[in-house]
Parts: sequence; structure tokens; C-alpha cells
Amino acid sequence: MAAGRSDEEVVVGGSTRRVAVVGAGMVGLATAWFLQERGAEVTVLDREGVGAGASWGNAGWLTPAIATPLPEPAVLRYGARAVLSSSSPVYVPPTADPRLARFVAGFLRHSTDSRWRTAMHALLPVNERALDAFEHLGAHGVEAGVRDAEPFIAAYSRAGDVQGLLDEFAHIEHAGGHVEHELIGGDAARALEPSLSGAVQAAVLIHGQRFLNPVEYVASLASAVRARGAQIVTGAEVLELEDLGGAGVRVETTGPGAGTFDAVVVATGAWLGDLVSPFGVQHVVQAGRGYSFSVAADHVPAGPVYLPAARVALTPLGDRVRVAGMMEFRRPDAPLDPRRVRAIVESARPLLRGVDLDERQDEWVGSRPCTADGLPLVGRTESERVFVAGGHGMWGITLGPVTGQLLAEQVLTGRTPPALTPFEPLRRLRWAPRRARRVSAAQAS
Repeated sequence: MAAGRSDEEVVVGGSTRRVAVVGAGMVGLATAWFLQERGAEVTVLDREGVGAGASWGNAGWLTPAIATPLPEPAVLRYGARAVLSSSSPVYVPPTADPRLARFVAGFLRHSTDSRWRTAMHALLPVNERALDAFEHLGAHGVEAGVRDAEPFIAAYSRAGDVQGLLDEFAHIEHAGGHVEHELIGGDAARALEPSLSGAVQAAVLIHGQRFLNPVEYVASLASAVRARGAQIVTGAEVLELEDLGGAGVRVETTGPGAGTFDAVVVATGAWLGDLVSPFGVQHVVQAGRGYSFSVAADHVPAGPVYLPAARVALTPLGDRVRVAGMMEFRRPDAPLDPRRVRAIVESARPLLRGVDLDERQDEWVGSRPCTADGLPLVGRTESERVFVAGGHGMWGITLGPVTGQLLAEQVLTGRTPPALTPFEPLRRLRWAPRRARRVSAAQAS
């Protein structure tokens, strides 16, 4: 029986509900932890291991103040030539893949001012709770540290380019959010962060945000889940889910971990749609691949550094700096493209000094799960026993714990928290054709 039974636990047939969570990244493990807090017995299944996907190589920023929908009007300003260039921060390689074409069409349709504002308004309630969820985990057994991002510096080589970020902040505030920030000159930025070069003319300081080492944090979260009595089964690729009606959900795997559970949460990132499309989830979850590597620096920054013009993120991780960037819409299993690493290096080089960008370690590409409307898929499917948690785009680390906290409530009480309503996995895209809801024989019985 799971440790940490609470007064709010839900029982099924007189015994604590047994839940399988498919996916051992930040979102899946956070969901497992909060399910345990409510008294569930949890088994986590993953085909590789803890944090092996997008959770491993990302920048580790906890920045809910600037967690915005990925489809934005600026994407339309890039133009077709830009997004087809391998050096572009947003890259769509030429392909005949109809799934990618469908995603890109939807993504472009949502890259308008009005749809961005609608999506931003939907994100605000979870953004506001994101850091509280980390604090809750830290107070109840997750030992990895979360650090204040002071300073968090967004640096520019041209002072006039700062206006783009300030306009974005204004749009966030118009939607009901707030970004505490201040504008400084290049000399003041270098005084705060000596790794910035003389090419930096202006910077924006963003206050109230945090950051972490994603590898250490996800491993610590996994340890806390195990300590509460859960099994984390690796080498268990889930092939199929079958709703057995009142008998639960049958989980078929290639290796260990197969069985029948009262409920299943699918948190497999860019591979999400493979398991949940039979349960009415028709959104394309596209791999938005990001690249990262680590480098030595004469001065390791005290906090995150953002180079918005290049869309490059730098994060101090121990005695090295992680450099991350790019959004590449491609197959999640495609090999690392060295051109994308070079593009990050060449765009960041002019703005940095004392950072050895040519001696790179841990070159990595990982697949962030992106949706066409920029909102995650969190909640129940057509089956009352199969749930989805994913599609957060670049914000899976930031929003993983609050997602798990809210979804655990829905799974174990049957009530949908209001903050999850806009992320309902069965929602229709505005441009998508209407389809009949499919109900299996087991569900109809």
C-alpha cells in the first residue's frame, strides 16, 4: 500500500486505486507523486529510464511569468524562407509527412494575436501555481534544490531589439499576467554578468523566477516516488491500452510491467498520440526538438542568461554552462543534426566572452511535445479510466508539477479542476473538422 495516505484518498471496490503512469519524465513522475499523496498505488512504466527524454537536456528554467503559447504572431513574420533554413531558430525541414503538414497548418492558424491571447489567458491559472507546486514537493521529500534566478538576464546586441520582449510582456499583462522586470544598459549587464561581451548594448532583468538542474531534479523526484512505495519499471515500452470497462485498463508492454490497472495516465511526451488516439484524442502532438550541450566558462553565470534574438538559453549547472536552443519540427527519433548545434554556437558567440563554445560536451537533441494551439493536453479521454498529461511544448519542466497536482485530483475524485478545463484532451481545434465521438463496447456497457 502506498505511503502517505491522505484523508482525500479515493477507494475503488474497497481498495486503494491502482494507477499506471506511462512515462518517467518530469510530467509523469510529478503526476505519480501527487497520485501517491492522495493515496493511490502507482506503477511508473518507461521504455528507457528516468528522465531519458526531453526532461534530460533542457535548460532547466522555472519561468512561469514568461511561459507563453508557442504559436505566436512572430512566427508568421519569419516567413517560409526562414523556417526552411537549418540555421533558423524555428526550423521546419522539407518533408512529405502528412502528420507534420497537418500540425504546421494548425500551428500557423493559431499564430495570430487573438488566438495567442486566448491561449495565454488559459495558461495563467497554472502559471500562477507553478512555483507553489515545486515548493510543495521540496517540503515533502524531493531533495534536489531549486535556485532563485537572480539575476535572470535577457541580453541584446542592439538596444532597439529590447522592444520586442517588452511588447511580449505587455501582451502577457494584457491577458492578466505580470512580469516583474527592469531595463538596463550593456555596462550594467556586464557588471552583473561578466560572461556577456562588449557587443551587448542592453538587457532586461526578469525577477521572481527560478531554475534547477533537470537531471538532478528528475532523479530526486524519482527517488521520492520510489520512497513512497511505487515501482518504476524501465525497459517497458507500452504497446497498447485496452479499456476493460469496470475491470480496468489492460496495459500491454514489450517487457516487464504489463497488467491491469484501475486507471492509466499517459505522459509519453512527443509519443503521446500513439497510445491515446484510440481514445478520441485527435490532436497531433508534434516533436519540437531542442538542442543542448555544455561548455566551460571563465565565469559561470550566477543565474540564467537568455539571448532572445537567437533564442538561446544558458543555465549554470555545477562548474559548467548548459547552452540550449532551437525549435525543430521533425520526427522525434531523427538523428542529431550538427548544423543546428553550429547555428546555436554562431548565434551566441558574439554576445559571450570567456565561454568556450568550441569544446562542447553532452551534445544532445530531445523532443518537446508540442500542440498546434500551444496548450497542453491534460485530463480524461473518451475512456473514464485513461488520462493524458503532455503537450507542454517548452514548458514541461516549469509546469510539470502543477500539472501532476491538478491531474491527480481529477483521476482520484472524478472532478475536473477549473484550471484544467482549457486543456481538455478532447477539445476541438477551431479549424479541425467535426468528428463523431467513438465509444467502445466496453465503455457502452
